[in-house]
Amino acid sequence: MIQRGTDYSILCYIARLVNEAFYAEGGRIRGVPVSIGGSSYRPPTPNEIEVKQSIQDIVSKEGVDIDKAIELCLYCMRTQIFHDGNKRAATTFSNHYLISKGEGLIVVPEKEVPAFKKLLVEYYESGNMDPIKAFMKE
Repeated sequence: MIQRGTDYSILCYIARLVNEAFYAEGGRIRGVPVSIGGSSYRPPTPNEIEVKQSIQDIVSKEGVDIDKAIELCLYCMRTQIFHDGNKRAATTFSNHYLISKGEGLIVVPEKEVPAFKKLLVEYYESGNMDPIKAFMKE
């Protein structure tokens, strides 16, 4: 799987795996509105063509691999592409990208999860990824 590029099809495959036994159609793009616990942000229903293009844009832009991986992760989380498992799928997806580049992993230590969740809600509501991106890089 690492030999494959980091793209929408890999993201859907990962989402199907992380949702296995929890949600029957875990790898299919959602077609209904969702809400996010702890946030007033309501993500629009994703459009497959736009999601594919956004992922491609992030992967192909100039820059440092860790920045691209974090942007992939945060984009997928905020977009809420799937019905469930978006944070799990996004993290695994961004780690797929990093591993394919010979880099490390994105991991939020358990003791940092409350701070991460607070920053994530702020990102959901504002669209400004700078604070959470800096947190994740650290």
